[in-house]
Order: sequence, then structure tokens, then C-alpha cells
Amino acid sequence: MKPSPLLAVLVLALSVLPGSAGAQVPPTATSEPRAVEVDVQASDGGTAVSSDDASRLGMDADGGAVWLRPPSLVADAPAAWPEGLLGTASEVKLELLVDEHGAVAEVKVVEPSVYAPLDEAALKAAPGLRFSPALLKGKPVGVRIHYVYRFEPPAAQQTSLAHIRGEVRARGTRRALQDAALFVDGSQEPSSLVDDRGRFDLEVPAGTHRILVRAPGHAPFTFEETVVPGQTLEVVYRLQPGVVNPYETVVRDDRPRTEVTRITLHEQELREVPGTQGDPFRVVMLMPGVASVASGLGYPVVRGGQPAATGYFLDGVRVPMLYHLLLGPAVIHPDFIDTIDFYPGSPPVQYGRVLGGAVEGRLSRPRDDRLHATVYADLINAGGFIEYPFESTGTSVTVAGRYSYTGLLIPLAYAILNDEEENPLHAGFWDYQLRVEQKLGEGRLRLFALGSSDSAGEDSGNYEGGLGGTLISRFHRVDLRGTHPLAGGEGELGLTVGLDEIGLQGQRTLEPRPGQGLEQVNSGEYATDQLTFSARAGWKRRLSDALEVQVGGDVEHRRVATAINGSARPPGWRPSDEAHPLKQPSALGTFAGAFAAVTWRPSEKWVVLPGARVDSYHLVPGIQHVVVEPRLSVRHTLTKALTLKGGAGLFHQPPTVLLHLPALDVSGLRYGLQEGMQFDVGAEWKAAEGLELSADAFYNPLARTVEFDVKQVLENRQRRGILRGDPTASGYAYGVDLMARHPLGDNWFGWVTYSFLQSKRRKQFARYNDDTSVREMAEADLPFAFEQAHVFNAALSYKLRNNWTLGTVLHFNTGRPESGEISSVTQRESMQGNQFVWVREDADRVGRLRPFFRVDARVAKSWSTDDFTLEASLDILNLSLQQEVYAYEYTRRAGKLRREPVGIPVIVPLLGLKGSY
Repeated sequence: MKPSPLLAVLVLALSVLPGSAGAQVPPTATSEPRAVEVDVQASDGGTAVSSDDASRLGMDADGGAVWLRPPSLVADAPAAWPEGLLGTASEVKLELLVDEHGAVAEVKVVEPSVYAPLDEAALKAAPGLRFSPALLKGKPVGVRIHYVYRFEPPAAQQTSLAHIRGEVRARGTRRALQDAALFVDGSQEPSSLVDDRGRFDLEVPAGTHRILVRAPGHAPFTFEETVVPGQTLEVVYRLQPGVVNPYETVVRDDRPRTEVTRITLHEQELREVPGTQGDPFRVVMLMPGVASVASGLGYPVVRGGQPAATGYFLDGVRVPMLYHLLLGPAVIHPDFIDTIDFYPGSPPVQYGRVLGGAVEGRLSRPRDDRLHATVYADLINAGGFIEYPFESTGTSVTVAGRYSYTGLLIPLAYAILNDEEENPLHAGFWDYQLRVEQKLGEGRLRLFALGSSDSAGEDSGNYEGGLGGTLISRFHRVDLRGTHPLAGGEGELGLTVGLDEIGLQGQRTLEPRPGQGLEQVNSGEYATDQLTFSARAGWKRRLSDALEVQVGGDVEHRRVATAINGSARPPGWRPSDEAHPLKQPSALGTFAGAFAAVTWRPSEKWVVLPGARVDSYHLVPGIQHVVVEPRLSVRHTLTKALTLKGGAGLFHQPPTVLLHLPALDVSGLRYGLQEGMQFDVGAEWKAAEGLELSADAFYNPLARTVEFDVKQVLENRQRRGILRGDPTASGYAYGVDLMARHPLGDNWFGWVTYSFLQSKRRKQFARYNDDTSVREMAEADLPFAFEQAHVFNAALSYKLRNNWTLGTVLHFNTGRPESGEISSVTQRESMQGNQFVWVREDADRVGRLRPFFRVDARVAKSWSTDDFTLEASLDILNLSLQQEVYAYEYTRRAGKLRREPVGIPVIVPLLGLKGSY
């Protein structure tokens, strides 16, 4: 079948070319005749040349314009459908130069067909077209016009068409490739593009076709399909990614920067940092301003405060701890975490009852496209994650959890390394998470439950008096949260029930019984339970481009019970003293707070964020504390790349202790609140593409601190007594945090941080004579137990093209003071009689533990199949085999005093395998 040509004269911008028979520009003595192109306007009255262009052509305008009669087709030049070409109807749009004789002088393709042979056929046929010349004031002129050849396949071919429909996805991740293109049977131009869900629909003649599929970042592949007349073939084309899970630049976190300091991490920055065991929250240990209690422990010491001075949140839900067994992985599955926001200082007003920083993990939004699942196992634990959307109801269900088999491995290793089976150690953990999210119109309703359990201890031996016991720490949270547009803004309401348990349970001892031998007896059990009921509400609205408001509040009611039983109850303990969090609590406390903040942008360069919190702390009977916390942060964009920032605020928190003891937040209120201020100034500089630099200087005066050590708390708890003496102190911390960062992109990410810190507490202390007697009492600003003056971190991870990932972390810190609070106490040599002895050093003269340097490494290999990806990894904490000194042992051997370091090289090698569907 021959094609049917379609003439299309330019209507909005037709060009005129004077020829020898048309209007010419009069030559001068020094010029040759030249062609002039002018614009033509179309109207209901016809097509005309403007008066100005008419003057350029040497014509007199009639009524302000010169009318043009367009050319008309007088002789067709059909273009035949190329023999052997299989395809569907298509068009070729040409631009023709029709001269003053009506002949086609030039041909150019403006919009090609999807089939290159059709372009060639149109170019070959077009010169045979003939037109009546265009007339300008009755004179023939040359013009440029658009002309369309519309091709249709032969009738026999049209009756044998078929459809190939389907999706283009990435192998392994099954992600829709929205920028894919399909080329049929060698065509140079795409035969089809996919939509935003990766879908396409091709109409092709019956027969066999070769379909080349291309997408950026993926290897092209040619698929061969055979279709019969009238058939609709459904297919899924999967392309092999050049890099499995590449390090792509993250752009979805578009929240404006208003706070003084916020470090936000995404994707592989959370899961592929060496030495972190793949857990997002452990990356916080490598951030600026963070020191550690000990290498590998998951308790960040932020800007010289106690670990408990930093609050941990999951989408607004506060959790007591982040890591299993201190050394283990995080208490929530990594796939639940989308981003982590770390505020080392001056956190926003929604974070209350913290004296230091804040860490918030933001849960990933449920994916509504298909089933997602992940399973993994390493040398310590195994876990899984599964997420399924119910499209018909708008419901998404996600379940995750993990279980540790260290309870099996540790006794086995102990038995192999020791000839005797006495006092074998045991440890284990598990956790779970459940999320059900429902779409409700423009809002969402979410039920989120999570729990964690840790246990560690040793068994009693086979000898009389052998002790054993297990330290157990558990918590559970159930949170119901709803979000919905409200009064022109976004409203949120949340209700949470929580249970925290910690204690020393199942202590066993072997005692002799007449005529029965040794009998195992429960010598005591100590446990503290805390039941919490809390609610929170918030509302945010942008009133204008320059003003945004945020208000909210929260309330927590805590009920604490302490249980002691067994054969070793303290004197005076009566059965009626047994407590239960609901029936007979031993402590009742209610914490409530409200906050408001305004984000004001007086100009493009300034952001001012004033805010305030009001918090109430109530302990039954009759202990009440009410505090007001004003806060302010300011940001000034000095240049496009450089931003200056500053902030200040007042902060309060109940008494704290190193380890999480749920009762302490409530019962500790009898000693009052801790109070401190935070001042922070700094700058952020985007020095180049992919390079971000930041610097912060801070000063945190502490007007009042109440900080207990674990031994002090446990001893007094066992006696059910009150802490003796005044536990309050004051102090300050100051320092500088520096960070250079390359965010995700170009197949690598990394950062370098350096922190300088001085943290002091003003305390009274004793000065000792050489005979260990107290000479006098003194008072001074002493180094805080967690002070590490210098901390350096460098993290780097690079994804190679062959899907290998290599990474390393370098860590260095100077030692903490040897003050006896979480380490040994510095001793000095003294002569007593005729020999030297160790004597306790004065608190303002104690030494420091040895500096520590560590190298971590991670290597991983990824594979992708049609429907899932597989990754094998080896993650090693302390590949350098360095020993960190936790204390010193002062001994006397063979008449000589010896000072020997105490510590072991903590090395955690994890070989793991992870599959994702």
C-alpha cells in the first residue's frame, strides 16, 4: 500500500526566500543580490508578511502588510513502504524548500520515524513533489514549508498485528526502570519508552522480533519474541545493573536546614560502614563530637556528657537503648530505618528531657508496589524482614526480627578452650518489630510494635558456694500513630505503651543438705520493672513563605516496681513489700511537656528559629519540678556555598546513670533535676561538588548535675536505702568538632572527623598522706570520667564495577582519666617503713589511660538474579588487633611495684550472607 502524503504549511512562522522571479533586494554598487528570509503571520484573513519585512524586500505594504498565497500540491510523489520492514503506522516530518518554480530544492528531516528505513524512503521521494509557487503581491517566491509523510504497512501486514506488553525492571531489586527505551528490529530511534512504572506497549506485526532494551546504568540486552496475529504477549524484561545497589546521590531528604547542627545519613551510609555490623545506629559512634566508653560498645558519649544524657528516638517514640549486649547489633532491623538524624548539640524543641544530644531513626515508608523480603545470617545472629502491601485496602504489613545463637556458641567455645566445665558463660538476645500501616484518605494510621531482650551471665559451679546468675534487660513498645492534614497544616497524634525490665535473675548457689549432698538453691533475684503510658501530639503549618509554626506536647506516666526474692532477701524485707507496676508500684512519676517553635525567614539569606519548652516532672508523693527551656537557632547564608550558624538553649533531665535503669528516671527525681545550657556556633561549606565541610565550636555550662555510677546505685538499691551524701555537682564542657564529608555518589562515600573536648566536674575530694590517711579535703574542676580530649575518625567505602565493595575505618582516641569512676584509680609509689607501697593519688593529679588506635575493614561481594540480590560480606572490628586499656593493675611482686595494663583486644569478625527479594 502506498503512503498518503499530508501537506502542512507553516502557520505560525513561515519563512520567505526571494528568488530570481520574485522580489529581490536591490543590489548596490558594492553588493551582490542576496536571499532574505522573513517571518510570516497567519490570521483569519490569510497569511501576510509584516510591513517591516516587506520594506526589507523592497515592496510597498498594503494596509500595513503584504499578503502571501501559500504553495499548493499539484503533483504527488508517493513513498513506498520498504520491502521486508515489519512495523506499525508511522510518520516522517520534513522541512522542504519550495523554490519560485514550485520545485523542491532542499529536504530535511525534522521529526524522524521510529523506523530509520521510513526516513530514507521519505527523503528519497520528496524531491519528486511539485507545487504551485507561493505568490507575494502576485510574484512567485521561494518558501520553506513542513510536509508529513504518513506511512502505513501493507494491508496483509495490518491484518497480522500483535502486541507485546510488559515491564522493564532491574535484575535482583526488581525496581522499575522508568528511563528505559526499546528498539525493535534494529531501529535507530526508540520504538517505545516506558512509563513511570516501567511499563510499555508495543504494536508489532506477527512474526519474530528482536527487541533491544536499554536503560542508563544497566547493561543493554536483546530479547527475541515470536508473536502470532492478534496475540497480546505479556513479558517482563530484566536488565543487569552495572553495579548492584550503586552508591547513588540521595536527593529525597529535602527538609530545610533550620537547626544548628544536624547530620543526616542515608542508605549505604547506614548499612555498609566497616566495623558497624551493618547496623544504622552504630554509625553514630563515628560522628563528630562522639567518644566511646570502650571500643565496640554501642554507648555514644556526646560532647562530654554521660551516655544517658543523649536521647534515642524512633519516629518520635523514645527507646531506652540501641544495641544488644552493648557489643551486639541494634535493637531494630536495619531495613526499618530509612534515615538517621544526629543532633550532637542544641536539639530542636520536640526533643525534651535530654541534657545532651539526640539521635532519631526515621522509619522507612512502606513500599506499596510488591512483596519485599530480606533474610540474613552471620556468626552471631540471623534475622529476617518481610513487607507486603494489600493494594485493594491500602494496607501494608511489615514484620521483622532476629535471634542470636550466641547462647549455643559461647558455652561450646568455653568448653573447647577450658578443660573444666565450671562457670561457663552464656549470653543471648532477640528482638522483633511489627508495623501495620493504613491509608485513610489524605492521612495515615500506623501501629508499630517492637521489643528487645538481652541476657548474659554465668552458671554456678560444681562446688559449694558457687554463685551464678543472669543479667536480663528487656523492653517492649506498642505505638499507635495517626497523621492527617489539619487546619491547613499537618497534624499528628500518638499513643504508646511501654514496658522496661532489668534485673539480676536466677542467682544459684550450691549449699550442703544433711544426707542429700549439695543442693541448688535460689539465693536471690532482683528486678526492676517500669510500665509507661504516654501520648504525644503535634501540628505544623506553613503560614507563608517566610513563616512556619510548630506546636506539640507529650505526657508520660511511669509506674515502677522493684522485686526481690530468694533466700537472700535484705533484712526487714516483708512479703507485703512485693510490688507490681499496676497493682502496687514502688514509685509513680508523670512527665509532661509542651513546646512551640517558629521558623522565620526574614530574607533569603536568614533563617531564625526561636522556640521554647515547658516541662513538668511529678513524683508521688508531692515532689514537683516545672522548668521552662527557651531555645534559639540562627542560620545565615553568607554565599551560595557558605552558611554560618549559631544556637543556644536551656536543657533539663532527671538524674542519670551509665547503664539503663528504668526506675532511676522516676525515683531519682527526689534529688532534683539536672540543668545545663548549650551554646554552639559554626559554619557549613560546600567546597565543591561532593565535598561538604563543617565546623562547630561549643560551650556547655552545667549548673547542676546528678550522675550516679552503677556500683553506687546497685549497692543502695540492694539495701533499699537512700544514697548518702549530696550527689549533685556542677561543671562544663567545651570543644571543637570538624567534619569533611563526601555523601553518597560516584560509587563511594566517606568522611573524616576530628573532635577536641574538655569536660569537667567541680567536686570535693580527699588528699592522701603517704600512709593513705586523709590529709585534707579540697575542691577543684576535675576531668569528667568520660573525657577523651582528642578523637579522630576516617570512614571510606567504595563500590567497584565488578560489584565488590571495599571499606575501612580508622579510629583514634586519647585515654580517659584514671579516676576510678569507670576505671582504676591512679596510684603513686610511697615509702612505708623499709618498702615501697602503692598509695591512692589525689583526684586532681590522676593520670590517663593509654591512647587507642583501631582499624576496621569490610569487604563484600554482590550478585543479582532475576528476582533477588545476594551479598556476602566480611566485617571486622579491630582488624589491627590493638588492645584497648580499660584500667591498670597495681601490684607488688618479688618486692617490686608493678603497674600493668588491663584490657583485651576486642576483635569482632562477622562473616555474613544476606539475600533480598
